Amino acid sequence: MSPNNTKLSPPPDRKLPQHGVKGAYYGGKWVDLEDCAGTFQPDPEKCSGCVARKTCPRSQSRNTHVAKDGETVYDVVIIGAGCIGTSIARELSRYALKTLLLEAADDVSQGATKGNSGIVHAGYDDKPGSVRARFCWSGNQMFPQLDRELRFGYQKNGSLVVATNKKELEILDELLERGKTNGVQNLRIIQKEELFKLEPALHPDVIAALHAPDAGNVIPYEFAIALAENAVDNGVELRIRREVTCISKKEDGYFHVDMRHWEPKDYVEARKKLGKSIDGSETKEISLLSLVLRLCISFPASILAIEGLIRLGYLETSFKNDTQMVMTVVAFISSALVLFLPASSSSSGRKRATVLKDIVDKCPPPVGVGDDGKVKLADMFTGGSGSRNVVHGETVGLESVKSRYVVNAAGSFSDQIARMIGDDSFYIKPRLGDYILLNRNQGYLTHHTIFPCPDPVLGKGVLVQTTLWGNLILGPTARDMHNPEARDMSNESVQEYILSKCKKLCPYFDPKETIHAFAGARSKSSRGDWIIEPSSKDANFIHVAGIDSPGLAGAPAISLHVVELLKSAGLKMPPNVTFNPNRAPIITPKSGLRGLKMGPIGKNDSNGLDEAKMASNVVCKCEKVTELEVVRALHRSLPIDSTQGIRKRTRAGMGHCQGDADNYFCEGRVKAIIARENGTSCDEVGGRPWPATSTLSQRWVYKDDEQKEGLQKRMGN
Repeated sequence: MSPNNTKLSPPPDRKLPQHGVKGAYYGGKWVDLEDCAGTFQPDPEKCSGCVARKTCPRSQSRNTHVAKDGETVYDVVIIGAGCIGTSIARELSRYALKTLLLEAADDVSQGATKGNSGIVHAGYDDKPGSVRARFCWSGNQMFPQLDRELRFGYQKNGSLVVATNKKELEILDELLERGKTNGVQNLRIIQKEELFKLEPALHPDVIAALHAPDAGNVIPYEFAIALAENAVDNGVELRIRREVTCISKKEDGYFHVDMRHWEPKDYVEARKKLGKSIDGSETKEISLLSLVLRLCISFPASILAIEGLIRLGYLETSFKNDTQMVMTVVAFISSALVLFLPASSSSSGRKRATVLKDIVDKCPPPVGVGDDGKVKLADMFTGGSGSRNVVHGETVGLESVKSRYVVNAAGSFSDQIARMIGDDSFYIKPRLGDYILLNRNQGYLTHHTIFPCPDPVLGKGVLVQTTLWGNLILGPTARDMHNPEARDMSNESVQEYILSKCKKLCPYFDPKETIHAFAGARSKSSRGDWIIEPSSKDANFIHVAGIDSPGLAGAPAISLHVVELLKSAGLKMPPNVTFNPNRAPIITPKSGLRGLKMGPIGKNDSNGLDEAKMASNVVCKCEKVTELEVVRALHRSLPIDSTQGIRKRTRAGMGHCQGDADNYFCEGRVKAIIARENGTSCDEVGGRPWPATSTLSQRWVYKDDEQKEGLQKRMGN
């Protein structure tokens, strides 16, 4: 009987390491908890961004190159803050330049960087002589040192391309030779006996595999966040929610980059109700009622204070003869200060004790049904679930900057950026990749990344991989959006495609353990290769476009090449003598529940001042995220104003229950902490849109038996 028709028993749980659980991955290798100090957890005095600071202004970094007269000329403007744009920004931060990083979405890493496998490919699959082949292996080799500096979490787990028949064995031989041509080292083909010692959960039909031990994996958005943080710590300016609308070269010889500054509709409405500026600036639009109330409080108080000082003799006698004048002048000044200085600042930091439960009680429950937050294909070009359209963004300002050079790293929007300077030398053909994410209890099934033999048209194929954090990830599809049949697949068809393909690689996973589904749009170019070159229209405009897989692996090497292109174009690059390559991680490795406390809202919460209490207070039960981890993330160098931003940095809300309000309500707890730390109301804090790019019928699969049964059915018997 064929194994496909036989009920297979899963292998025993190998208890594979999970990042942050009793240790961490550092520089590609596992480090036990007792050895993390000084390695994964560095001396705070030796890393960038470790010193506690107030939170960032709304939608921008603290540091800015804008001159008081507004006549700043940037050296480089980078458009797009995915893993490519942030890699380039970090590399440019080594030099004493005025660099501006622009992102259309509400955070860095919101495009294809957020919606991919996170694989650091070895480079055996790329066509020899291609741009991909030039940068993949060299980029791969840079990851161990990058992680030792930036501590985003990198695991060198290796990859296996499996074969199930003679024809596929021939493909393995071809890939081996191609890899050697591309300079990839340590490749070899291993046979079934050795293979199943490495991966006992492979399908019994597998007979051999190409082993690439230098392949690895990261959490892609954590990688981009680390790059962006270190770049900003070293002087790069960041602005998010900035959609570039026009680029022109004026008589002054500079590029003029025009952009729209947008903010979410809910945020704008909340600010209007509170009488605050809708762009999040420090200058508040104070309502008439607020003016009257503050005047009524401030003026009499000032009069009484001055009169008391005179009576006590603290003011000179000569002034007593004109007491009325003194009191009037001082009262006027103090009243003006009360009236026109901000009542609170969005970047004020923690200055006073705040009862967290009082804020949580005002937070609405997370959304997990309906389709108001559905992401359309065009939205994925400018940030997906963090794009303007998905959150019904409103324009709150128009900005324009001057720059000597522009780097186009805008992903799937890069062809439209190119059109702004009259360059139509390429266009983007988006290819959608859908994924299914399983619970941590499924991650023991694979250590290596498991690929099928590649398809000549659709590429590497649907894979099975355990993520850095221990989840099992399945996918992706390869749906070319110009193909109606692929574009219009139903959610159920997408799930069936992924589950049935992955079953042929590893038949033991349980689809009922699905916790999340998502998609990303890969920016395949009309040239069929990456485009890393000066524009034919202007040598000072550098394209870094059409960077699809294995773009993440190639990113570090690509950034080095872009620096050389800018130098060749004439950019002077004096060294940044204060450059610090080291960054501390956001997460704190833990050993079970040691030192942690869980409970209902209000039981263990700090008042915003007691760090010891914050360090023990768990605000996300599934992922054991503490209040202190959330607070420290907020006080880093990138602006964070939504639970999505914290979710990507700390994993709060990424666990089994996906932030279910009926379980632990971690989204409400996190939203309250953001409001407290940023000095805002809960209504000004963004939440997690639904369904975004998910193929699931509702967010909380763990308590939806009908959805779980549907997934099991689509996997097949």
